[in-house]
Amino acid sequence: MLGTYRIRTDLAMEQAERFTEENVEIRGVAIQENYDKEKDIRTTVVKIQTENGAKAMGKPQGCYITIEAPNLSVPDEDYHREVSGEIAHHLRELIHLEKEKSILVVGLGNKSITSDSLGPQTVDNLHITRHIIREYGVQAMGEEYLHRISGIIPGVMAQTGMETLEIIQGIVAETQPDVVIAIDALAARSTRRLNRTIQITDTGIHPGSGVGNHREGLTEENLQVKVIGIGVPTVVDAATIVHDAMAHLLEALDEAEQKEFLEELISPNLHSMFVTPKDVDETVKRLSFTISEGLNMAFARV
Repeated sequence: MLGTYRIRTDLAMEQAERFTEENVEIRGVAIQENYDKEKDIRTTVVKIQTENGAKAMGKPQGCYITIEAPNLSVPDEDYHREVSGEIAHHLRELIHLEKEKSILVVGLGNKSITSDSLGPQTVDNLHITRHIIREYGVQAMGEEYLHRISGIIPGVMAQTGMETLEIIQGIVAETQPDVVIAIDALAARSTRRLNRTIQITDTGIHPGSGVGNHREGLTEENLQVKVIGIGVPTVVDAATIVHDAMAHLLEALDEAEQKEFLEELISPNLHSMFVTPKDVDETVKRLSFTISEGLNMAFARV
């Protein structure tokens, strides 16, 4: 309980956990978990099916797939390959890649800020094919059928003076992709999920929402094409760390005492501060390879 302070998270499963901890049933929200013991990968699918469910969760209706991989921040190539396979599997189901498609991949974030550079780094590692297919045909790549993949790193408003949505709307109007995949860094409620969790959703994504910068969303409603959002929490709200550190003490207080205590303890300045692990440079680099490999695997063949 944070009183007037809201614990910030972009992960639907963390929102659902909050209700579970309080023994509250959320109508219109279905949750399914699967744990692969051999791979040590846990997948949670949260489906928000009604408007009431969306209001309770504070998220749009749709499907939210969360892949939790404890060793994702460890440089283990075999393990990362397993995670890439999971990403590819879920993308094929969400996008229905049985038929040839034109896909635009958008790398959101600021390339100059490491914890926010996941999107740009992922696009840098993608196997881009649209220009080759347009020029020479799929046969030039030794395939009979192939998805047309294009990528863009639109930057942030401070660099371009434009809303990301404005840039992507122009590109979508000109290139007319069948699907847009937006990749961005997220914020987590729990430090144990930093750089160890991947969320895939068919509801799109809101650039900057993880750190409180509310920009226009890249959604199907705004772009008129299907939008898939992929994100990894790379930062956590500093106030959340304070709350977690005091958790055992707070258990001894009632709700009113918790509210008063936290409002005195947590400075408003903490709510503009976000924390990321010290090895974030190498971690984000590895994560970008893992996600791009998952995308390349999903798009490899029709």
